[in-house]
Amino acid sequence: MKVFLQSPQAAIVAALAAGALTVAGFAPPALFALPLLTLAGLLLIWRRATTPQAAFWTGFAFGAGLFGVGVSWVYVSLHDFGMMPAPFAAIGTLAYCTILSLYPAAAGWCLARLHLGRFASALFAFPALWTLFEWLRGWIFTGVPWLALGYSQVDSPLAGFAPVVGTYGVSFVTALCAGLLVIAISASGKARLAGGVALVFAFGLGQLLKQIDWTSPMGAPLKVALLQGNIPQDLKFQADRYAATLAIYKRLIETNQAQLIVLPETAIPRFLDAIDPSYLKDIARIAVERRADVLIGVPIRDPDGRYFNSVVSVGVSPSQRYDKSHLVPFGEFVPSGFGWIVKTLSIPLSDFSLGTENPKPLALAGQLVAPNICWEDAFGEEIIRQLPQATLLANVSNVAWFGDSLAPAQHLQISRMRAIETGRTMLRATNTGMTAIIDPRGRVVARLPQFTEGILSGEVRGYVGASPYVKFGNTPVVLACIALLAALAFIRRRLGRVSESR
Repeated sequence: MKVFLQSPQAAIVAALAAGALTVAGFAPPALFALPLLTLAGLLLIWRRATTPQAAFWTGFAFGAGLFGVGVSWVYVSLHDFGMMPAPFAAIGTLAYCTILSLYPAAAGWCLARLHLGRFASALFAFPALWTLFEWLRGWIFTGVPWLALGYSQVDSPLAGFAPVVGTYGVSFVTALCAGLLVIAISASGKARLAGGVALVFAFGLGQLLKQIDWTSPMGAPLKVALLQGNIPQDLKFQADRYAATLAIYKRLIETNQAQLIVLPETAIPRFLDAIDPSYLKDIARIAVERRADVLIGVPIRDPDGRYFNSVVSVGVSPSQRYDKSHLVPFGEFVPSGFGWIVKTLSIPLSDFSLGTENPKPLALAGQLVAPNICWEDAFGEEIIRQLPQATLLANVSNVAWFGDSLAPAQHLQISRMRAIETGRTMLRATNTGMTAIIDPRGRVVARLPQFTEGILSGEVRGYVGASPYVKFGNTPVVLACIALLAALAFIRRRLGRVSESR
């Protein structure tokens, strides 16, 4: 047993377990201290790696645990609702998790290649590499920013850094705290004390930053109603269910007195031009009578045969439209050469066109509303394209694709981080959950239970102003990581030459 515990195989098993355990740091149950412990464990494993290859495979094992558990809901969407045969769905999910696991693997390989001392690696290289590869994961091949480390800290004092440096900046600080934890438990004397003091200081600074109001309220409180139709995904696009769906949303619209009413993504599962005009006229009439605006999720097609995942408004304000611009690969568009995969799926409307890259907020109910659709709110820099002009954020989603899995709670956590970064209220209208009102500090003010039909009513405020993250985005953090790693590589190379000359 002792020989096994000291073997490379034991390191891989430990890294795999640490990665899987890290998932509990995200919602649910959102134990924000847990990722600090598991990342500290990963750093200790990497420090014992004898070769860059060993560090690569332990990093890969950590990623396999993290993504294998944390995004296991991909299988649900492929098999349960996409109707992909179980073996293909399992292979697809495995391939997806394998690709994502390459990023922490690459971070481990690079850390081992730098050959730094234990303090330099813990305090500088480890957080910079983790953050840089996490950012790359959120960008390459349209990006998969899900389970970025920063999201796990939405309820932590470290969330105070989000309006300043964004989610990736929070990832950096979290990884840095993991490094400080390693120093505090493995060093001796003054180094141990310094590590512990610095760790307390980081959390204290984050808590102080949380007290800053980066934005200020604008205008009178606004009455909003977020509608959750709870249409089962396997019935949503069935023709014989269409009339019932329309009736549900019309009834929900009629039974509230809000100034802004928001429906979920593709709430009406038919192209806008194919909807009975009298239905839309009735909704518009109701809205106008109540001096309200209604934001409806609906697919739209144009004369050129393109179609868009969109929201349109009807009511007292002029009709406006927003088209989704960051599409989900395979779910909403087909990457070149992969058409054969889509033939194994039963996903309607799986080849949308891109909306504009620089959308304008919609003038509704006396506010400037920045809509985003489904997983678009996982991309912080895309949300801030409509800021600081926008005074409210509104996410419309249909996470029924993922059933009763981890995905809905994880998505709500992501939306909360967007509210913190931007200092804006976030309205979330979803088909089956989690429909919620989130305040500018990321707190869930109100929420509907999952898998229930209902109306979430509340009063919200619009906000004006711009946090540092709204002004500068991810650029400062990414450049800082690159500069830090370049400096470390340069110093390491100079030291190597000095030692060779001796």
